[in-house]
Amino acid sequence: MATAIGEHGVELQIGGMTCASCAARIEKKLNRMEGVTATVNYATERAKVTLAEGSGVGTADLIATVERTGYTAALPRPPAPAEPTGDTADGGADGRAEATGGAADPLAALRQRLLISLVLSVPVVVLAMVPPLQFTYWQWLSLTLAAPVVAYGAWPFHRAAWTNLRHGAATMDTLISMGTLAAMGWSLWALFLGTAGMPGMTHPFELTLTRTDGGSALYLEAAAGVTTFILAGRYAEARAKRNAGAALRALLELGAKDATVLRDGREIRVPTAELRPGDRFTVRPGEKIATDGTVREGSSAVDASMLTGESVPVEVSPGDTVTGGTVNAGGRLVVEATRVGADTQLARMGRLVEEAQNGKAAAQRLADRISAVFVPVVIALALGTLGYWLATGAGAAAAFTAAVAVLIIACPCALGLATPTALMAGTGRGAQLGILLKGPEVLESTRRVDTVVLDKTGTVTTGIMTLTGIHLAEGATEAEVLRLAGALEHASEHPVARAVATEAEARTGTLPAPAGFANVPGLGVTGEVEGHAVVVGRAQLLERREQPLPPALATARAQAEARGRTAVAVGWDGAARAVLVVSDAVKPTSAEAVRRLRALGLTPVLLTGDNRAVAESVAAEVGIDEVIAEVLPEDKVAVVERLRSEGRSVAMVGDGVNDAAALATADLGLAMGTGTDAAIEAGDLTLVRGDLRAAADAIRLARATLGTIRTNLFWAFGYNVAALPLAAAGLLNPMIAGAAMAFSSVFVVGNSLRLRRFRPLAG
Repeated sequence: MATAIGEHGVELQIGGMTCASCAARIEKKLNRMEGVTATVNYATERAKVTLAEGSGVGTADLIATVERTGYTAALPRPPAPAEPTGDTADGGADGRAEATGGAADPLAALRQRLLISLVLSVPVVVLAMVPPLQFTYWQWLSLTLAAPVVAYGAWPFHRAAWTNLRHGAATMDTLISMGTLAAMGWSLWALFLGTAGMPGMTHPFELTLTRTDGGSALYLEAAAGVTTFILAGRYAEARAKRNAGAALRALLELGAKDATVLRDGREIRVPTAELRPGDRFTVRPGEKIATDGTVREGSSAVDASMLTGESVPVEVSPGDTVTGGTVNAGGRLVVEATRVGADTQLARMGRLVEEAQNGKAAAQRLADRISAVFVPVVIALALGTLGYWLATGAGAAAAFTAAVAVLIIACPCALGLATPTALMAGTGRGAQLGILLKGPEVLESTRRVDTVVLDKTGTVTTGIMTLTGIHLAEGATEAEVLRLAGALEHASEHPVARAVATEAEARTGTLPAPAGFANVPGLGVTGEVEGHAVVVGRAQLLERREQPLPPALATARAQAEARGRTAVAVGWDGAARAVLVVSDAVKPTSAEAVRRLRALGLTPVLLTGDNRAVAESVAAEVGIDEVIAEVLPEDKVAVVERLRSEGRSVAMVGDGVNDAAALATADLGLAMGTGTDAAIEAGDLTLVRGDLRAAADAIRLARATLGTIRTNLFWAFGYNVAALPLAAAGLLNPMIAGAAMAFSSVFVVGNSLRLRRFRPLAG
């Protein structure tokens, strides 16, 4: 049931975390175990644990360690579409119910707690803030309304604080619990033992430090208001976290739930979990393709937009591969399953996205270290503030106000949310667009990269020989040349012949069958088509048949070959009629992709094993100035290393097995998802569709995600640095401090969610 991270790895769902300090404590405890390396993510509520060879530590030991720390741990439940996943929102028990498989929705529980607290708190705050409304016994009504808020509304904070205290630790819940209980306790003392309970007592609402009689000061509005504001922040945070993970859940739910399998000549409906490689299943129009496979019968258009971000349906016919989760938009297909279960592209995409969301960027690790020591420092600062104002004679009430404000304002919630929420939103949006980031460390690489090395075949070009030019002799027509040459080439298996035949069939329809077909090794083919003696191949073959190329065709042939392309001469009935130019065609989007990469400040380099003439021709067509050609597959790594040794930060884009090592060596590896598994595994970013423009979008998205993380961290750090002195100086009422603290978390999460609106460049 555990999610494997590696040969010796496991993933745990953690319950009861309420802030970044909680995650830091659990991580510290796990990492103290021999042979254990752990990363705990507060936003996803997951612990990713790697165990060293021979460590002897098992899952039960890991769970026991987490529980001794005061939290709960369990193996993740299999994802269920109808159930929310990974959204512990309400501290303590609600979080534990989710982690251990409870059916309750933590978001609903938190919403109920918030609404009750809000209804009770509003009159308390209004009465405290508007002195004319303070009737004779208003303070006792305020106590009646505020007490349930502090007891029930703030219960998750009190419970978590007590748990942490028993384990000798402190978290942001400790700060909130101390602040609200102190405010409530002071108010009870003032009401029952001081003068605040006297009939007709009134006091103004002030935001500044003033000397007052401690026996007449009430802080009921601070206790109730702080609780409600922080609950509101937690609720907004929990909803945002759920939304940030929605893209991943949508991705995992894309797959079909069942399939119509052909067995013994009959169609049987079975769950997709029962499919095995080699099974044949039918896909009717409008149905999802159950798993990855190869089309065996039928032709159709397949809508892969949810998987690749590509809006145009792809035509498929027998022999073409299809991906599970895509939708059959046309005719009936019979597909043979090639990959099932965890091996499918959809499942692999889900794993990549989830692993990326569970990771931590370098900046987040710094934030975690600060959060781990932040709370004890704040408690010490609050005590120091209290002592200072008492010593200066400001009065107990004023000193208490400043100390409570320090406790409340300092909660480091925003620090813990800065990176995870941005990663969740960024990687989720990337998955929707067919861009998969393997981990947060990739973000740092995209910022530094200044050179992008592009593999030619299959990346810049289609990787398929295509008819790209037709030059006609006087009197010949394009349709006739294609019909006669295509009919003859259709009988050949040579890649160049197939390129001619495919284009001929597409333009002229069904081709006639040739008679007397003969293959002349190394030169071409001959035969009779519709009464014409046709010769197709090298110019030498036509010259042997006394059909020399006229000057115009000879020039066209020379120009094509000078550009590294293949020139195919066509002749019949004793005369040369045309020269067909065949080449590995440049993808129509490659030139635009190169322009976009340049706009991002990257210098493109074309890397290929082809001859220099071909490489320079392709480079000129797409706008690349630097060409490295005639490179053996094993030498691609050396090229990347040489560029890096020159001080460049190198990104590599490739799709083949021979690109895998170079992708792994580069500072940033971008693998075309249409390529081989080896390339995809070696890359840091995977572009699900074979459009090179997605490389520019991927880098833009990664940089936007990194920028959002940095903005979040700046806000979180800056907020605490700026607010703590104000609170210590007595310039913040505790209730205002609570609202500001809650707003900081909401701001960070809201800023992260802007990534969900990321759009690829048009065109």
